[in-house]
Amino acid sequence: MTGPALLIVEDEQAARRALAEYLGRRGYEVYEAASAREAMRQWDAHRADLVLLDLGLPDLDGIEVIRRIRRDATTPIIILSARGDERDKIEGLEAGADDYLTKPFATDELNARIRAVLRRAGGPDADAQGCLRLGPIELDPVKREVRVSGEPVRLTPREYELLKVMLSNQGRLLTKARLLRAVWGLAYADETAYLHVYVNRLRRKLSAAAPAGSLEGLIETEPGIGYRIADGESLREVPPSRAQLL
Repeated sequence: MTGPALLIVEDEQAARRALAEYLGRRGYEVYEAASAREAMRQWDAHRADLVLLDLGLPDLDGIEVIRRIRRDATTPIIILSARGDERDKIEGLEAGADDYLTKPFATDELNARIRAVLRRAGGPDADAQGCLRLGPIELDPVKREVRVSGEPVRLTPREYELLKVMLSNQGRLLTKARLLRAVWGLAYADETAYLHVYVNRLRRKLSAAAPAGSLEGLIETEPGIGYRIADGESLREVPPSRAQLL
């Protein structure tokens, strides 16, 4: 994986390309869309880590894009708009946006806002740096890295998203439909066999990187319902004598 993935939704091509070039030089993986419909196609295809959204789109109001994303995901959204009216800001924030910048803005300020919003994206389970931790597992959403016992683990983008959703809901039962919507989109809402494959891959990769047996019971299957990742208290520690035998 590269750095965090950003989706820029902006109908003015010159502004969009300039922003994409600036952010690409700073290590972000950038996707672009010039309309609301294209934004949703890009969103469903790539599940970016953060969306930069212009409200004045040619086909639909940007507020509708926010509502559509918020139907199945908590992905951070920063509004970039020339609309300076306080009512527009309030409407965007109440629809689910995380921050708002009025054009014109300094690109360095935007980069600082992006990093701050990414740090908050882990929710209440994240630490002060925005990292999600569980036992030897650490997920850093700003660097888009996963480490186990301090060593990096290579995950596919979907495996990373799946782990991020689970770590943001430690100890909570997540239904299959909710996980599929959050990671793959509405089109995959019934692909439960697909989810089963990815959960098993995630279990194997994390367990292989951890001390023997230390992640036993990390992700539990609730038959017919979904999956639950352990929390810090319930993650079972395997005694050293047993771990050596595994």
